[in-house]
Amino acid sequence: MSRKLSYSVDDESSDLVKKYEQYLAGSANGYFDVEELGSIVEYYLRRGRTKDSAKALEFGFKLHPNSNVLKAKRAKTYLATGDETKALRILDSLTETTDYEVLLLKVEVLAKMERFHEADLLIADIITQENSDIDNVCLDIAFIFLSKANYAKALLMLEKGDAVNPKNIDLLFELAFCYEQNSDYEKAIVTYNRIIDIDSYTDEAWFNLGQIYFALQDFHKALEAYEFALTIDENDSLTCLQKGHVHFQLDQFEQAIECYTDYKRMTSNLWETEIFIAECLEKMERYDESIVSYKQSLSVHPNNYDALTGIGICLLELEKFVESKDYIEQALAIDPDAADAWVYLAEALIGLDETEEALEAYLKSVALDIDQPDTLMAIANIYLEKYDYESALRYYIDAQALDGTLEYINLFIGVVYFKMDMVLEAIPYLKKAVDENDQSADLFLELCPEAIDKLLLDK
Repeated sequence: MSRKLSYSVDDESSDLVKKYEQYLAGSANGYFDVEELGSIVEYYLRRGRTKDSAKALEFGFKLHPNSNVLKAKRAKTYLATGDETKALRILDSLTETTDYEVLLLKVEVLAKMERFHEADLLIADIITQENSDIDNVCLDIAFIFLSKANYAKALLMLEKGDAVNPKNIDLLFELAFCYEQNSDYEKAIVTYNRIIDIDSYTDEAWFNLGQIYFALQDFHKALEAYEFALTIDENDSLTCLQKGHVHFQLDQFEQAIECYTDYKRMTSNLWETEIFIAECLEKMERYDESIVSYKQSLSVHPNNYDALTGIGICLLELEKFVESKDYIEQALAIDPDAADAWVYLAEALIGLDETEEALEAYLKSVALDIDQPDTLMAIANIYLEKYDYESALRYYIDAQALDGTLEYINLFIGVVYFKMDMVLEAIPYLKKAVDENDQSADLFLELCPEAIDKLLLDK
């Protein structure tokens, strides 16, 4: 697009800078015109080398002391170093200029200074002057606001440009991006579909569409979009990875493994890909195979929390509690604040009949993250076994407050009240438990055989 200011640096600029640096080192001769010096300054600015850009400007002004081009570049250098006031002073001195890039730079300075009214007036003048190609003018101005994460202002410019030319694909991509940033996903979807209607082979639009559907958990539509993107470019590793994630979310673990295996061939990201594969195998209860994949990940990245906990979980499922405990403790050494790992450790300790240690691990977990109803119920169960009914009741109540659908939660609260000789308090919970599950009455009598002489339950 003719007015879309590119931030890429071509080979010609690199060659020019090389010649300039050789000249400074005394190993080359030559002359640099204004445009060449402007390109050299721009090269350094794009790389954040503001000191080198300032040095190039000093050299340039010796050759071309009254150059407006170099003055504009000096203003841009001041802007890059955070001195907007000096930048604006220079740009204001260029009163006769109608140079498009200089005017855009002034808009950027005004926007950075939050002088939006003045920026808007200047934008209106630019659009009036550039009475053709207005959509790309709006796009260039939108880039200024996008770089400042001012999506509201950017959106206004993009919608204005879209009204002029609804088939500008570059503009439509930025428009869709702004809609995403505003969480207006329906408009973003419509916009990406407009791009696809213009050019159905735009794989980036298909991919971005898939990303939105994935975020919205509409996994079937996400899968369709990723498949279209891969039809256009079968070697797109990121799309391949995302397709694997969709299959995983759909519980299509074999297909997910196929995608992850393809992704592994495309990239060198072995350790993370093996974790994805291991998680699929774990979901399919192929625990021994899962452990193999987790260990392959560990061989590449030894301090790998996810692999260590993954192995620990698989060993738990295989009831290899000693080995499981070892891996989970290694994971906790890496991240002692991981609430889930403390739960896994507690489960391994329960398997080893180390109840006190398990209780301590559970308590550490909920101290890190209280939003764990299952863990709170597990703690309450231990206290119940220890005849610490007050503690058990407190944790059962806390668990129920987080999740009232926990299986047998009303039964256990009723049991604790009964054990505390608070029969009147127990009855409502026991009745709810029986209503929820017919087996609750029998289970209650198993837990409280003394109730036969105290309480008659309607079965």
